[in-house]
Formats: sequence, structure tokens, C-alpha cells
Amino acid sequence: MVKIQQNKVLSRIGIAPIANTSAELLALLEQPERYAPALEKMSESRRCEWLSARVLLKQLLGEEKEIAYTGFGKPYPADRSCRISISHTKGFVAVIWDKDREVAIDIERISPRVENIRSRFMSREEERNLSTENPLIHLLLHWSAKESLFKLLDENDIDFQSQLHIEPFEPVLNQWADFPARETRTEKRQAYRISYLVTQAYVLTAIG
Repeated sequence: MVKIQQNKVLSRIGIAPIANTSAELLALLEQPERYAPALEKMSESRRCEWLSARVLLKQLLGEEKEIAYTGFGKPYPADRSCRISISHTKGFVAVIWDKDREVAIDIERISPRVENIRSRFMSREEERNLSTENPLIHLLLHWSAKESLFKLLDENDIDFQSQLHIEPFEPVLNQWADFPARETRTEKRQAYRISYLVTQAYVLTAIG
């Protein structure tokens, strides 16, 4: 099930299709009874997303971890043994982990629906720098990168349009690449390199 993506920056990323039933996924976990209370409240599609992430993490980490959540919904292993981030989109799940550093990941199915929310996350400068060759891909990468930044910061009341900033870049397809970004939400006003991958089915961004 797991596909571990390698590049010079990120070596602990897993991407997998969501292609199993929840029963099949539970059979791949060592303590299925642990998940019963949470699964009772979910639809079958949500169960598959939720369980796929846990199976993928188990394959990446080599052992099954109990996952807890911060007050803002950020996942972490209950034993605090490493840092993780999880994302899913229609048909795919992605995870990233690191022993020490904070990490974040986002995966988005390629779809024009992102056009409906572009005014919520694109600044005027970012709109001016949008690619004319691959505008939809470029738009999705902006959205995905800001989702990754949002997860990494783990703060409330973040304005995607005015506090998360993507520097100009031209997207490349079918290979790992990166681009600069920064945040002005916190006092640190940190700069980042966003690693990304564009396939025929999805775009993925990660920080780590």
C-alpha cells in the first residue's frame, strides 16, 4: 500500500491510494479494537481515509502508534516519539514524519473547484505572478502550500491571504522541486522552503 517518496530534502513521506475497505484496513492494524469508538461515528469513506493514514504511518514507522490531537486538531503520536502530519484527498492519503523537527503535508486532487475559493487565499501579488502556462496547477500549489503552512504553525485565526505568502515561482511537473514561502502571522515571521510534487492526479506540498 505504501509508496515512500524520496528527494534530497524529504525522505520520510508516504503516499498511498485509498483503495481498501475499512474492514481490510482494520485487518492490517494490530489493535483494531482501539479504533472502534471513533469509527462508529464515521461514514465508510471517512473510515477508509482515517484508517489508511494509520496503516501508512505504521508502514513508515515500523510500528503502530496511537494518534492524539492538539486543540487545533494537529495529530501527534501519543508517546511523543516523533512529529507527524497527515493529509487526504479524494482517493489518496499522504503522511510525513520526523524524529525531531515539526513537519507538515498537504495533498490535493487536481480539480477546478479551487477556483471557487481563490479570493480567500490568493493575494494580489500572488495573482499577478500566477503561471500562464499551468494556472490551475499553480493555483492548487498556492492553496496546498498555505494549508501546509497552516498545519505547521498550529495557530488560530490565520488569514491565508494576508499572513501566508508564496514567493514567485514557475511550477514544474512530475518531479520533486521547491519554492520559497513565508509567514507574517507570528512574531518570528519565518521563511520556509516548500517541497512539492505534481502528478497527473494530485499536487502535494510538504515542509520538513
